[in-house]
Amino acid sequence: MTSRPPDPRHILITGASSGLGAALAVAYAAAGVSLVLGARRIEQLDSVADACRKRGARVETARVDVTDRERTAAWVRAADASAPLDLVIANAGISGGTGGGEEPEEQTRDIFAVNLAGVLNTVQPVLPAMRARGGGQVAIMASIAGFRGFPGAPAYCASKAAVKVWGEGLRGWLAEEGVRVSVICPGYVRTPMTAVNRFPMPFLMDSDRAARIIRRGLARNKGRIAFPWQMAFAGWLAGALPDAVVDRLTRGLPRKS
Repeated sequence: MTSRPPDPRHILITGASSGLGAALAVAYAAAGVSLVLGARRIEQLDSVADACRKRGARVETARVDVTDRERTAAWVRAADASAPLDLVIANAGISGGTGGGEEPEEQTRDIFAVNLAGVLNTVQPVLPAMRARGGGQVAIMASIAGFRGFPGAPAYCASKAAVKVWGEGLRGWLAEEGVRVSVICPGYVRTPMTAVNRFPMPFLMDSDRAARIIRRGLARNKGRIAFPWQMAFAGWLAGALPDAVVDRLTRGLPRKS
């Protein structure tokens, strides 16, 4: 029987100024825990850091744009050099869709730059160190939207599908070296990203609850943390059904702004 690894004590989180990133930071904050938090909005990040410090955690913050490959890599490597990172959560992401009647090229490129390249820029720099010491955990924020491309948000779906599959491949590749990899596939979570949606969001849950689910799944080293199960099943089914059926079902769905 494989023993459960100890709780992470040195954790790096991107996109930690709001939403799931902020909720995860607070969920992990405790005495003896060191958090390295990055985001573009430093004022909001400082508020999250204060909340974490009140729970006893040691917190370092930095203004980080994950699309900047060199600076993100330097930040991640410096954090790992200070104390080996037990857990890296590549959470930073943006959204957008075809609610305005089109998906502009710049919007598409921006989404891929943050959601895909930003994940690579966060995870790749720490992998050599984790592999060398034979331990560590990487969590990649994907989405149930990555189970199938939907006409309301083509670039968002595609970017999340890419990091989901990449993370699944990493998991199988690095398992024998002691590096654990999980992909996180939430449904609708109450965050600033979903606050702009003007359509029904089934099974919408608070970010605090989502963070608890994610933390529990990471502690169990689950390969895919997809929730709620109803949305996960619907996403899986959409990916399994014939295109002709799914096209008819999704053509009339609301478009994301």
